[in-house]
Amino acid sequence: MKIPVLELFPAKSKLMSLAVVFCCLLLLFPAPARAEVWHQSNGNSQDVNPPLVGPVYDLGGGGTDVDRAIQWAIDQVRGCQDCSKTVDLVVLRFLTDEDQEAWDRSKKQPDIKNDYLKYHSLLLDPQQRLQGLDSIETYVFTNPARQEAEQPQIAQAIEKAEVVFLAGGDQCKYARNFKGTAIEAAIESVQARGGAIGGTSAGAMIQGEWIFNACSDAVISDDALADPYEDILFTDNLFQWRALKGTIVDTHFYQDDRMGRAMAFVARLLRDGITPRALAIGIDEGTSLVINQQGMAQVMANERDGSAYLILGDHQPEVCERNKPLSFSNYRVWRVRNGQTFDLKNIPATDYYQVSVKRGRISSSNPYRG
Repeated sequence: MKIPVLELFPAKSKLMSLAVVFCCLLLLFPAPARAEVWHQSNGNSQDVNPPLVGPVYDLGGGGTDVDRAIQWAIDQVRGCQDCSKTVDLVVLRFLTDEDQEAWDRSKKQPDIKNDYLKYHSLLLDPQQRLQGLDSIETYVFTNPARQEAEQPQIAQAIEKAEVVFLAGGDQCKYARNFKGTAIEAAIESVQARGGAIGGTSAGAMIQGEWIFNACSDAVISDDALADPYEDILFTDNLFQWRALKGTIVDTHFYQDDRMGRAMAFVARLLRDGITPRALAIGIDEGTSLVINQQGMAQVMANERDGSAYLILGDHQPEVCERNKPLSFSNYRVWRVRNGQTFDLKNIPATDYYQVSVKRGRISSSNPYRG
């Protein structure tokens, strides 16, 4: 029996029949949504290109940004405070999930001005203005964006910056879209020149040697401890910052009770043979961990009790298998409070407390006690 489509059209109309079939396929399998990049620039359009004395880093824990940590990064790379040297700042970010869905569904334009340009107030708002800023540029990407991440004009704008800041959102979007692209290389060139690299929430989580990428799903501590393999996937070396070698970064730490999942991350890295020693860095909301050229980290927080937590695993877990709860004895934990420092190059042998996990439960009633 002949194929029905060929019977519906005479032989001389085969091209027409193929066109109809093609149109039907387009209806069944529509083309992916067109990617887009929105760009806003304020300040001096001329490249200032001052000599830099970094690199330095600003890792924000999410929530309200710590503006003085951003000011610290600016001052560190320009090598002075209250001086005439200025720097250019580039901010990179993705659409929120809600705006992305609206864009995919109907090409609804996001409200870029009101929802994505908050860092421009650091230049434009007299009440928030930071010293030493010459210009701010923000690039907002749809997802996926690998093709856009190869655009020469975007990479060149990043390369000319002295400070690059990656906003919060979804670390999977950063890992999938930026790794191995011109944007990654451009960010690395800023760091190599002695610039500052910052980020908050997801933008901070992508700075460690290993990244919990959340590409499978989000994971809470109870689930990670119950099965340290369920939905826990890693991306390694999106960036290769020497100061953060051997680390995995987590954010919203105390507020979202992420101690357990950070411990699961460390256990996995050890059990899978990725490293014999892993340091998780957990940062509270409204808190930044800034790292200077010598690898000395300091906590800056908006509130007095804002802290960072350093969780070290340097031996094999007793149990770390699929579909089994985690058991791991004697993690070493340092709580670094607002204003305190921690030497990432020479991890101290004192001032830590020990926390264990047994059959998926943390032994301490308060592992954040410090």
